[in-house]
Parts: sequence; structure tokens; C-alpha cells
Amino acid sequence: MKNLTTLLSLVCLIISFNILQAQETSEIPENFKKRSPIYDYSEKKLNNIDTIPDFASKSQKLKITGTIYENDGKTPAKNVMLFIHHTDENGNFELKRQNKKRYVHHRGWVKTDADGKYTFYTFVPGKYMYSNELKQILPIVKEPNKPEYKIETFLFDDDPQLTGKCRTKVEKTNPNRILKLDKKEGLFIAKRDIILGQEETASY
Repeated sequence: MKNLTTLLSLVCLIISFNILQAQETSEIPENFKKRSPIYDYSEKKLNNIDTIPDFASKSQKLKITGTIYENDGKTPAKNVMLFIHHTDENGNFELKRQNKKRYVHHRGWVKTDADGKYTFYTFVPGKYMYSNELKQILPIVKEPNKPEYKIETFLFDDDPQLTGKCRTKVEKTNPNRILKLDKKEGLFIAKRDIILGQEETASY
């Protein structure tokens, strides 16, 4: 009798696990692994401020603020999603895994308010450790009722790699990309305004 009770308990446990696993699987979109990471905010309620994971523990804390404008460069664009991700301070893309999909740990999402404003609390990333690329933050934009698209990366004014022809080209085409860091009370402050439809091609 004792063995039968144990067996029944084990069967119930297996059934419960399979039901739970099936429910979790059914809640994952079919294109989850291939879709853009801008959609992976899950149940998070988006607003115009977000904090990147590990912000509190980093020494080079960074606050990025800005306004996203419509194509005319004057009208604030509301309800625009902006997603960013970047390396850690050592230049390594720290990868995590969720539902068999890998993602960059240091990432965040905002949705602009009625004035087109947004703010990220993050930290200064390191140069990607496996190349000579610039230090940068990689952004994706999603306007209401339009597909998402990548925009030009955030660069850093004090980056030793940002010199010569590279700096000249950036300053001529879109100087807003270059974050000029101003330190106040232990926190770097920078600003990046974005004009929709004018920054869709990332060169660096």
C-alpha cells in the first residue's frame, strides 16, 4: 500500500510538471528566439525611465537623458520605445539565457512621455574586448504602428579610438551621437536627442 501511494504521488508530480511546462511553453511567442530584443520586456510596464541591471554596483555610473523628436526635428514624439544594450565595463557582452534564447544582460527599455523625454540609468561600457571598435551603446527604436529599426549607436567623446576621419565623419553627420560626459556628485551625465527617420543607418 505504501509503495502504491508513493507511485501515485510520483505520477501526480510528473503530470503537474508537464502541465506547468506546457503552459509556460504556450505563453512563449512562436518567433520568440528570432524576434528583436526590443520586444523582450515581458511583463515589465514601460515608462520613460529605466535602470540597466547592475547600475548600483558600477563605479562609472551614467545617466543618459534626451528627447525623441518627429522627423521635423521639433515635434516631441510620444510613446516611442527605445531599447539599448551594451558591454560591461570590461568590454564583454555578458550573456544570459531565457527560454533557450540568449540575450545581453545589460539592457533596458523606455517609452517616451508626452514630451518625448526619456532617461536611462546605466554605466560607461568598455570597448568590445574582441575588436578595436569604439565604446558604444547599441539602440533600437520602435515607433507606434511601425516596425522596429536600429539607429546609430551612442558614442563617447573621451574614447581614444574616436579620432581622425572617424570623429570628423560623425561630427559632420550626427554629432548628437557623441556623449559628452559631465560628472556631478559621482554620476556621469550625458544627453542624446534623437530625430526619427534620420538616424537609421549605423556606420560604427
